[in-house]
Amino acid sequence: MEMLKDCPVGQLETLLRQLREEYQGYQARGLSLDMSRGKPNTQQLDLCQGMLDTVSSSLGAVSESGIDCRNYGLLDGLPEVRRLLADMLQVAEDEIIVGGNSSLNLMYDCMTRALLYGVYGSDKPWCKEPEIKFLCPVPGYDRHFAITQHFGIKMINIDMTPEGPDMDQVERYITDPAVKGIWCVPKYSNPTGVTYSNRVVRRFAKLCPAARDFRIFWDNAYTIHDLYDEGDRLLDLFALLKDEGKEDMVFIFGSTSKISFAGAGLAAVAASRRNIQFMMRQLSIQTISYDKISQLMHVRFFGDYRRMKEHMKLHAAILRPKFQLVQDIFREELEGLGVAGWTEPRGGYFISFQTLPHCAKRTVALCKNAGVTLTSAGATFPYGIDPEDSNIRIAPSYPTLEELETAARLFCLAVKIASVEYLLTTSI
Repeated sequence: MEMLKDCPVGQLETLLRQLREEYQGYQARGLSLDMSRGKPNTQQLDLCQGMLDTVSSSLGAVSESGIDCRNYGLLDGLPEVRRLLADMLQVAEDEIIVGGNSSLNLMYDCMTRALLYGVYGSDKPWCKEPEIKFLCPVPGYDRHFAITQHFGIKMINIDMTPEGPDMDQVERYITDPAVKGIWCVPKYSNPTGVTYSNRVVRRFAKLCPAARDFRIFWDNAYTIHDLYDEGDRLLDLFALLKDEGKEDMVFIFGSTSKISFAGAGLAAVAASRRNIQFMMRQLSIQTISYDKISQLMHVRFFGDYRRMKEHMKLHAAILRPKFQLVQDIFREELEGLGVAGWTEPRGGYFISFQTLPHCAKRTVALCKNAGVTLTSAGATFPYGIDPEDSNIRIAPSYPTLEELETAARLFCLAVKIASVEYLLTTSI
């Protein structure tokens, strides 16, 4: 098929009738498929089923370091678990706190404490400032944006490039002392799948914000979530910041939510020793300790970071065919039409899809009306507002391959319908 924008109106009208007839066939099938979030599928969750057997009456609940995990204490986590997750996040064992099951919860808590008490080195709590602003690379992670919006923090869009955030924009905005931080998913970014280039990470390390209490929220959620044996390499921002004497400027987050059990994994926050000590004083008022039984299960099951990385190859073997299937269908159905573009990530959980302007919401609505639920159009932008109405986040992980093929072909059909409708509207 030729480029749709080059087709005469009569040809587009005929095509639209054909596409709508095909669409009615999908509606008649009574589909109910969900591609709205990057949820691990049952096969992936089964990979860790043996973890449930690592704590029992016969095995006991005393850790390798002699800690009775049934009792209170050890707010920052079991030593062997801190070692495991410190290796994953490339930090020292005294630069990490192992929390509950959710890194999002840790991010929310860090933001809350910054608002109420400030961060290490603050002159005052952020809530005492006349205005607070945060930089948000777009398209980006909707739950990051939800946290900042929840607290009434003004969000500023930063364009994502194939190398990461547009650092010219970042460097320009941080001259404003009201700008207190930036959200980042630096490896296999949500939803674009982009891994920040060495050049971008080095520019982050060189930042000189006007706000002395500026923080980089470095959400390294997909640090070992490679789809291929040769995964992307992310430069170590923390080490670079230490070389610059700016190690207090970053909070690093990670979890095992898509490594072990999505609802019962381990989360961690890593930071400079000064930041960690500052956090620990506040956390000691909030809680006595996190769930050490879950920590014990994880360290007994994985043992060390090397075995955790080997485990992730099993995840990749399940996920890789799903990403490849979706990308193959996109190429087969849409390549050469001039109406769409998409990323082909080498890891993570998402594909970022670009429609023609003003076509994303229509595409998502068409899919929903035929039984396929996608992430809402606009969700990848602050306030749910995509200025071009053109970005859609695709999550291939949860459906079976058979379901995924059906969903992907319906999605492509919806893209074509929305695109032809748009082209007919603009040609009149």
